[in-house]
Amino acid sequence: MDKLAFITGNTFVYWTSIVYCLACATAICFFLAFYLNKTGNAAAGFAAVPVSIALGIVLSRFVHWYSRTDSYSGFLAAMSEYTYGGYALIGVFAGCILAASLLRLIRLHRSIPAMLDCMCLAGAAGIAVGRLASLFNSSARGQIIQSIRSLPLVYPVTNVVSGATEYRLATFMLQAMVAMVIFITLSVYYLKHMNSLRDGDICLMFLLIYGASQVILDSTRYDSLFFRSNGFVSIVQVFSAIVLVLAIVLFSVRMVKNQGFKWWNVPLWVLIAACIGGAGYMEYYVQRHGDQALFAYSIMTACLAAVVALTLIIRMIAQKVKM
Repeated sequence: MDKLAFITGNTFVYWTSIVYCLACATAICFFLAFYLNKTGNAAAGFAAVPVSIALGIVLSRFVHWYSRTDSYSGFLAAMSEYTYGGYALIGVFAGCILAASLLRLIRLHRSIPAMLDCMCLAGAAGIAVGRLASLFNSSARGQIIQSIRSLPLVYPVTNVVSGATEYRLATFMLQAMVAMVIFITLSVYYLKHMNSLRDGDICLMFLLIYGASQVILDSTRYDSLFFRSNGFVSIVQVFSAIVLVLAIVLFSVRMVKNQGFKWWNVPLWVLIAACIGGAGYMEYYVQRHGDQALFAYSIMTACLAAVVALTLIIRMIAQKVKM
């Protein structure tokens, strides 16, 4: 249940909605700051904001409806009534990509990757703020933790059946912290190397790091969105893994194209594949041995951290001038 902030007339305003609006405002401000500073194209920048918002709202509601059909009276009600129900962040990503593509199609800007770079930086800041909305509801929590009872690792939630207070893993806080670290790190790197960076690299690095983090963190949630076809495979985990692999492939292709194929490329890719396999096995393991979650998630984190590090090394090698 969302916590009520205030009532004005017949209108009920909840804290969750306020935080989401603050997150949206944060993302908009950072996007315009980065994009206008890089391109000076005010027309494209200001046009991208309403188009991204509109598409993001519709697509995020569609994904939520797809996974939580029983929360709505029907498809038309879900897609036309926005005073209740939920949203899926993955739909916001899709909305931003589609908005950048549509504006390029009408020639309002020249580079989709350049716009996506700025959108990813701004999105990281928005996510860091938006995840804090879970302070005022019961979403984005993990399993019950007995030994710790304080933020940032644990936050209480009331069991709707028994009424008892449960201290559960504060997945939302970990997601907010990760997003903030990604935002600060990539923003500093972007501003320092803005004139020499290849368009799209910040977007790919964001997808690589954020995707790896969500493979882990979404696994801990008790309210993940699942594919309707099976009911246990997480939509977020699957798409996070897809964008993670996409970044690996694109950086690898660039490495081979710029440096030529080397014999050590194969062991490097095999090591990355082994780490991805190790993370996948730990996901399988933790679903069957919940009492060993700390062990499983520690190994999973180490494996995916290695994948991120090795992929960034591939990118670094790809940037070197071939002699």
